[in-house]
Amino acid sequence: MSHLEVVTYLVFVFYVLSFLALSHVTAKASGRRIWLFNDGPRQQRLSALLFRIAFFGGAIWPMVRAIGGEPIHADPVAGILDGTGFDLLGHFLVTVGACVAIVSQLHMGNSWRIGAAVGEQGAIVDTGPFAISRNPVFVGQVLLFVGLFLVLPGIVQGVFTLAILIAVRLQVGIEEAVLRVSLGKPYRDYLKRVRRWIGTVPQSTAVQDRSATSGMTRDI
Repeated sequence: MSHLEVVTYLVFVFYVLSFLALSHVTAKASGRRIWLFNDGPRQQRLSALLFRIAFFGGAIWPMVRAIGGEPIHADPVAGILDGTGFDLLGHFLVTVGACVAIVSQLHMGNSWRIGAAVGEQGAIVDTGPFAISRNPVFVGQVLLFVGLFLVLPGIVQGVFTLAILIAVRLQVGIEEAVLRVSLGKPYRDYLKRVRRWIGTVPQSTAVQDRSATSGMTRDI
């Protein structure tokens, strides 16, 4: 591994350790369970499995490659994405992704949860990173894995990246359904203001949506 690859990998490991440490601190501070994958909808057990595969693989696989060498000879993915430009871009994405995810997790405070279960969610957080993204932690994690894939390209690393993409997409849908029930109207209003991944909804669009809803209500 080159010096840049080692540094990028260490940033990834630092994020994983920070994620676990912050989750532990939040659990103690709030006096509540924050691991909800086993308590909510059964569908999220698949996303939980994919998250485990992605993070465990992302942390272990680079060490396996560094110690034993690339096990897949003439890996076509590694050949296509090899180069200093991809390494620099990947390192940038890993660094930004780690920062975004950590800051967003910190900003959630005692509302931080891993997974979703009706009645177990914390209060809605709609400030800071959550004012421009409903899922900034997931956005940061996706950037983290895409960046690591660019720095350490290969079929196996691609599988871990695909796993995180699928896990995030599945989990976001599950959590939105749970939050609609747990947090009610304030969360539904939040959905109208902030986009799922990044960006806000133009005020004119939100007004039109409310007008359309009101018109439907009157018709009914």
